[in-house]
Amino acid sequence: MPQHNPYAQGPEPGPGAGGTGGGGVQHWLWALGGAVAASAMGGAILFAVGAFGDARPNPDLAGYSYTSDLCNRTAFTPFESANYKIKPAGSTSSSGSSGSSTQNPQYSGVQQGAMDSMWCNAELKPSGADSNDYSSTWIYSSATLHRKTDPSAEFADSYRAYGSQRSSVSYQVTPVPGIGDEAYLVSRSDNSSGSYVILGVRDGWATYQLTWSSYTSRSSSAKPPTTEQVTGLLKASAAETLRKLRS
Repeated sequence: MPQHNPYAQGPEPGPGAGGTGGGGVQHWLWALGGAVAASAMGGAILFAVGAFGDARPNPDLAGYSYTSDLCNRTAFTPFESANYKIKPAGSTSSSGSSGSSTQNPQYSGVQQGAMDSMWCNAELKPSGADSNDYSSTWIYSSATLHRKTDPSAEFADSYRAYGSQRSSVSYQVTPVPGIGDEAYLVSRSDNSSGSYVILGVRDGWATYQLTWSSYTSRSSSAKPPTTEQVTGLLKASAAETLRKLRS
């Protein structure tokens, strides 16, 4: 509805009997033009201050930038120091079957209007494992630059949900200080031969997740790391990777 301009001249009454009416029509047109101009000016002011909800805050990317090859920025040194090395691409797996991919590690990335997304997956192998040992260790990492929506409102709950969900598997969720604005560690609590640990980090509007997923047969000569050891590896790798993403 056009806004009324209190300073515009109001329309003249309609012509009386025997009047020509020309002056009334002219004044009415002038008043209508003033009201339209006032409405347009008011709309421009509202648009400028964001009263229509179109204005959004600038994304706080904390200095992070997009890369199409997240593996090139991922820090594998902590895992190598723990006697894990990247499995040669296309090599035969410990289960006896040929690798499903000719590339290891594997990376991908995409830039979109609302976010930039990056991924890196790498299969690791214990340096001291025998050729007949069955073991599988993967590192999954992902980084997202949120350009339209602040992820802070939902970030914590997305990890706390692991500890609150009702399932056959129990998870432990603990906050991790000293990395980004907030970080959470998710670990699986069971007696299996596998290990599953997630580290999630939010720094401004940038989020990063690093996951360790491994299985070691009970007959394997390789001794799997404890959850505490894996946690240390993930924290060291994440800190270095995030530093590289900001350079």
